[in-house]
Amino acid sequence: MLPLPVLRRAAAEMENYAGCGMSVMEMSHRSPVFEKIIDQAQQLLRQVMAIPDNYKVLFLQGGATQQFAAVPLNLMTHSGKADYVISGQFSLKAYEEARRFGDVRVLASSEKDNFSFVPSFAPRDVRPDADYVHICYNNTIFGSRFPAIPDTGDVTLVADLSSCILSEPIDISRFGLVYAGAQKNMAPAGLTVVIVREDLLGPSQPRTPLMLDYQTAAKNDSMYNTPPCYPIYIAMLVLAWLRDEIGGLEQMAAINRRKAQKLYAALDQSTLFRPTVRPDSRSIMNVTFVTGSKETDARFCREAEENGLVNLKGHRVVGGMRASIYNAMPEEGVDALIGFMRSFEARQSF
Repeated sequence: MLPLPVLRRAAAEMENYAGCGMSVMEMSHRSPVFEKIIDQAQQLLRQVMAIPDNYKVLFLQGGATQQFAAVPLNLMTHSGKADYVISGQFSLKAYEEARRFGDVRVLASSEKDNFSFVPSFAPRDVRPDADYVHICYNNTIFGSRFPAIPDTGDVTLVADLSSCILSEPIDISRFGLVYAGAQKNMAPAGLTVVIVREDLLGPSQPRTPLMLDYQTAAKNDSMYNTPPCYPIYIAMLVLAWLRDEIGGLEQMAAINRRKAQKLYAALDQSTLFRPTVRPDSRSIMNVTFVTGSKETDARFCREAEENGLVNLKGHRVVGGMRASIYNAMPEEGVDALIGFMRSFEARQSF
């Protein structure tokens, strides 16, 4: 979901952006007009996320999935070792991909418990010679998240922030690298953001394709080839909305926590619905829940859609329901869902 003010501004500028006589989708990425857009998008991201000066911001393509290969190819270059925390479907895929490029170990996993919580670990559990530790900070499919940034000691921490970026403040200096597909909270699909500490931009593995080498993007200001121009433009508008209309990430976080707390409270009080994630690992972006009956789950999703509540069906590997309450989802949307849940529950015979 995108903020309505952003959609309206993009619609108004569709045919003629800033008086240039064309849409952002039509202009050259080498034009002064677009160069100003990508520069403004980067500066806004640095400002909103408080990104330190010694980090590079890269606007890439290929989705977060492409980073599953790019991260080990660029960072697993000293000991050739990396430790991965498996807390959901995407961290598992990242681990499986990284195994192709070096000595990769599972540091902690909650897979045997159907990813119903985020596994914990201590710095002493990390291999001291590992090039990095990889986590997925928020697990979209399973509705879990790290309650705090884990301590990896002297080993570089890498995080997939795809489904929680811009939802709350996060101390980038605690990470060596973070990456995120933009399609959850930032922009339409097609843009991937990588924020990497400059000292990690060393030589990549010799077999690294040019387009997966972070140095290629860094040396060319994310424009070695044609970047995803329109998603970058929308990201610029979203970041301006976060700064100017919401007031920044502290205010955004307060809104998001309030929405999530309302929904979890309704689930905890229900006799029909139950959340699938332990309280200490619950996501504020993706709320997953079930009734215990596949037939009842399907009926709930069907009737919810008939009442204007869409995209509630859970991921195929989990089932049940998933309410994704990203930044642009207004509190009224959560209230409407809670109201329908109570109405649906009242109509069931136990």
